Amino acid sequence: MNAGENLKDLNAFVLVAGEGSFTRAAARLGVSQSALSQTIRGLEARLGLRLLARTTRSVAPTEAGERLLALVAPALREIDEGLVRLTELRERPAGTVRISADEFAVQHVLWPALARFLTDYPDIHVELTTDYGLTDIVSERYDAGVRRGRLVSQDMIAVPIGPDIGMAVVGAPAWFARHPRPRAPQDLTAQSCINLRLPTHGGFFAWTFCKGGRKQRVRVQGQLVFNSLSVVLEAALAGFGLAYVPQALVAPHLDAGRLVEVLADWRQTFEGYHLYYPNRRHASPAFALLVEALRYRG
Repeated sequence: MNAGENLKDLNAFVLVAGEGSFTRAAARLGVSQSALSQTIRGLEARLGLRLLARTTRSVAPTEAGERLLALVAPALREIDEGLVRLTELRERPAGTVRISADEFAVQHVLWPALARFLTDYPDIHVELTTDYGLTDIVSERYDAGVRRGRLVSQDMIAVPIGPDIGMAVVGAPAWFARHPRPRAPQDLTAQSCINLRLPTHGGFFAWTFCKGGRKQRVRVQGQLVFNSLSVVLEAALAGFGLAYVPQALVAPHLDAGRLVEVLADWRQTFEGYHLYYPNRRHASPAFALLVEALRYRG
């Protein structure tokens, strides 16, 4: 069997198994779905084993596939990291860094720093994936992820990259022209609120409040549910209800009078974002430079 062909096909198998989808894996590889299916069939034929169980909705490794995945996935990661380390021989740091983060972190924490960083290092490439789920960055082959500090697993290296996050309940002036302003968190149950659904467990992002050490969590309801903060903000600006969003996200709209904050004395503050990555990860020059560029120094 041709070693080069096997390596390519094994990489394709690992991607399909990891994505659980030929469509998503084909997009990652830049090939057609039919070509990828043919590649996997060829690998299965050479091995004489069925590696993937296919249904109309999903793809999952068979027992043989699970064994092969456990064997080759770590080896392929090691090869990738070895190739990254070769960039140390170049005069200018180079390579691709893949990061998973939620929408607010991408727009308000990562991108402002990256816009400056990438200008100074044109040979470093950064791929940002917007994701509200608690992605397993190791199995998904990300270099790093971004989460609020307390959500980072203890077996990861965590670097602070942003300040604490204050949350704000906001609505458009037109909304408050038709509805009373809530004076306490429990008043929100009588108003239409715009919810954000989280993909990890399917529930809504909790509206939590704190005042004088006293914490409250309110279950709110309304006409609208989104899975993107940017659309939640648009709906609030259009006067469709109250939104619970990071204060930094809506500060320009508050200053301009397009939104009004209520319950400011109950504002909940969450710990800031951290960049996290496996403690066994070799820090390539490109990755090390990026970490330092993102590090929050308060």
